[in-house]
Amino acid sequence: MAVLAESGSNPDVGLLYDINGLAKDAPHWFDRVMEFVGEYGLLLAMVLLVLWCWWTVRRRGGEDAASSVAALVWAPLAAGIAVLVNIPIRGFVQRPRPFVEHQGLDVLVSGKTDFSFVSDHATITMALGVGLFVANRRFGIAGICLALLEGFCRVYMGVHYPTDVVGGFALGTAVALLLSPAAMALLTPLTRAVERSPRAGWLVRHRSVAQDGPDGALLPSTRASLENEERDLAA
Repeated sequence: MAVLAESGSNPDVGLLYDINGLAKDAPHWFDRVMEFVGEYGLLLAMVLLVLWCWWTVRRRGGEDAASSVAALVWAPLAAGIAVLVNIPIRGFVQRPRPFVEHQGLDVLVSGKTDFSFVSDHATITMALGVGLFVANRRFGIAGICLALLEGFCRVYMGVHYPTDVVGGFALGTAVALLLSPAAMALLTPLTRAVERSPRAGWLVRHRSVAQDGPDGALLPSTRASLENEERDLAA
C-alpha cells in the first residue's frame, strides 16, 4: 500500500501520507499542540461556540428567539444521534486504523484500537456546525470551518484516512439536516413554553428583552398593562 501511495494509485492513502508527512517535518511542540487541538481542543471550541451563539440569541430576543434556541438544542442532539448511527456503520465496515496497515506514519495519539471509518470527531463537529448554521448562519459558518479543521487534524495525527473524515462530514450533515424538520417541530413548542415561563424564560430570552422589544420598544402586553395603570390613576 505504501508503494501505491507513492505512485499515486490510491489517492486516499496518498493524501494520508502527504498530510501526515507534515507532522514529520514540524517541530515537536507543534505536534503536541496539534495532538491536543485535534483530540480535545476543537471539540471544546465547538461547545463554547454553541454557548456563545445561545448567549447572543437570547440577548437579541426577537420573534425567532424560541426557534433559534430550539435549533441550538438540536445541534448537540444531532451530534449524539450521528455518533450512535456511526456505531453499526463502524461494525459493518470494520476498517482498521491507517497505522495498522501502513508503515512510516507519524502517529501522534496512541491507544486507538477501534475501527477507523467513520471518524467520530469529524461526525460530531460537523453535526454541531450544521446545527449551528440552522440557528445562526454567522456562527454556523464558523462552526463548519472548525469542523473542517478537525478533519485535517485527524489525518495529520495519523489516526484516520481522508475518506474517514469525509464520511464523518457526510454523516453529521445528513443527520443534522434530514432530521432537523422533525426535531424543530418538537423542540420549538417546548422552547416557546420555556420562554413564557416566569422562572425559566431567561433561558430563551434575556430578562430585559422579555420586557422590551428587540429595538427597545415595549412589547404589546407590557404596553397594555401600562395603559391600564394610567387609566386607573386618571380615574
